[in-house]
Amino acid sequence: MSRKATITQKEIVNAAFKITKKEGFDQITSRKLAAAAGCSTQPIFRIYDGMDDLKKDVYDKTAAYYLDYYNNYNKTHDTPFVDLGLAYIGFAQKYPYLFRLLFISDAADYTKSMYDLVNGSDENVVKEIKKAAERGAVNAEQLFMKMWIFIHGAGCMAVTGDYDLEEEDSVAMLTSAYNSFAG
Repeated sequence: MSRKATITQKEIVNAAFKITKKEGFDQITSRKLAAAAGCSTQPIFRIYDGMDDLKKDVYDKTAAYYLDYYNNYNKTHDTPFVDLGLAYIGFAQKYPYLFRLLFISDAADYTKSMYDLVNGSDENVVKEIKKAAERGAVNAEQLFMKMWIFIHGAGCMAVTGDYDLEEEDSVAMLTSAYNSFAG
């Protein structure tokens, strides 16, 4: 079998994304990446000056992946922030290394805020805040902040394996938190 003549930046990013998804970005080495991409290390270093440039591209791909995950998540609950929380926690459980890259890793010049990531281009958070206001929340933005601290904590617990609630228990917990915070 002959070696591929050329490898694209997209193929390198896809290979790095697969490694990140399975093992974490910090586990990527040039040799491991070359093996996953089906090339030598030379094309990687021809395309990327360093791992920070590659990490930015993997970060962007991961951010898009999260947004697709959220957009395709089955949203069936009327209580504001419940589906947002379930999707976030579910992503952390299913893709802990991607979650770490997006929501726990050190901020770099190319990273987005958690708010921007979760809000996305469809303004997911804005819609939930509006829904809370329509349900009578006095300060829906402040309510979101309280819920977000709660949701993010649950997501972090999911990554470490300390969150093992079934969906129905998670719904009850998020609903209870919403009702408590909404006062």
